[in-house]
Amino acid sequence: MKLVGFNFNKISIEKFSNKSEKINAKMNIEIKEILKIKENVIKSKEDLLAIEFVYNIDYSPEFAKIEFTGTLLLSIDPKEAKEILKEWEKKKTPKEFRMAVYNIILKKANVKALSLEDEIGLPLHIQLPFFKKEEEV
Repeated sequence: MKLVGFNFNKISIEKFSNKSEKINAKMNIEIKEILKIKENVIKSKEDLLAIEFVYNIDYSPEFAKIEFTGTLLLSIDPKEAKEILKEWEKKKTPKEFRMAVYNIILKKANVKALSLEDEIGLPLHIQLPFFKKEEEV
């Protein structure tokens, strides 16, 4: 499986309050649609699948919300693509495929979310690494 394309269709960030006591950030990824792309331009032995997604970061209680919608294109072995599409008819996906898709979305969207959080003054939804001074013994 190879990532061929990735784009955001919508990026939304909204801050509802300035109170920042005991804020929890919860993330959710949802696959909305999986479609086989009929390609006439590119001749390939692999199938192209378009995966439409929604990725939300909700800050509770009622503090802020970030939402990304987008599409990613994957080049996949035809046998695997057929299995994925068959499962998708029941609105399910194979675990390994779902984990790979989620990781691609997280990699792309989290970088954008961190930048947006900084710009609007939200706490970061994930902890970044940082250095600490060593304690002397």
